[in-house]
Amino acid sequence: MNASENDRSSSRSLWGYLILTTKGFCMGTSDVVPGVSGGTMAFILGIYEELIDAIRSFDLKSIQLLLTLRLRDLLDRISWKFLLALGMGILTAIFTLARALSWLLHNRPVLIWSFFLGLILASAFSVSRRVERWRLSTWMGLSGGMVGTYILVGLVPVSTPDSSWFLFLSGAIAICAMILPGISGAFILVLLGKYQFVLEAVNNRDFLVLATVAAGAVVGIAAFSRLLGWLLRNCHDLMVAVLTGFMLGSLRKVWPWKETVESLVASHGKVVAIVQANVLPTQWSVDVLSALSLIALGFLAVFFLDRMVKS
Repeated sequence: MNASENDRSSSRSLWGYLILTTKGFCMGTSDVVPGVSGGTMAFILGIYEELIDAIRSFDLKSIQLLLTLRLRDLLDRISWKFLLALGMGILTAIFTLARALSWLLHNRPVLIWSFFLGLILASAFSVSRRVERWRLSTWMGLSGGMVGTYILVGLVPVSTPDSSWFLFLSGAIAICAMILPGISGAFILVLLGKYQFVLEAVNNRDFLVLATVAAGAVVGIAAFSRLLGWLLRNCHDLMVAVLTGFMLGSLRKVWPWKETVESLVASHGKVVAIVQANVLPTQWSVDVLSALSLIALGFLAVFFLDRMVKS
């Protein structure tokens, strides 16, 4: 753990850790929704780079200290207070909101997507201001991130096995997306055909499935965070531009008004949409006004959070 991480850890009060847990709750809420990234929320809340540094504090030396039971040295090396506070908030959100968000996604999809559309629009604007100097390379990074994510979120989910090795692999891939703004780990699980399976495991407290996915997530994030941390340190403006592009590209997924183009009948007899096209609302109604109000609310919420972080 570097000096700046130690300074942040030592200067954070009990109230600061409670706020950090609240930020984790916001991240967990985002992570449950396919198409919305917890990494986006971390960027909004001003803890993104600290999160990457904290994850990177788990290295081979940390594993060696753990295996030799040198726990005091291990705790001194890693950002455990930060990760514990943040993790408590994330897990609380996942286990308390998974059922409610699942219901909303099935019964009030336009309203929940509208709120997150506002969040992501404002987030992209907020994050883009962290680019110190826009040049050709950063504009290309923005365009590449936007086009790549736009294509990714338009892919059709596939049918995949429920075996342990694939659950492990799904966790490893999804966690990498989960810490990238604009690319949702939950949506990656949708593409891999494992979102509903994992969500049911959360609701049914199937800890064997959850532990397998979590183990894959630990391995995936330990490797990916090191690469991401290096890029943020050495190519900061370019990486922030790419991350902004990720957010803008993900708007394809969170657009509230959709028309089902292709569907299938799942094993339990329920019709599931697998290909949807974005459309405009056909007429003004109370539902449309409610959706627009939620877009505005999500937009204003980001600027409120941004102001709180900077104050």
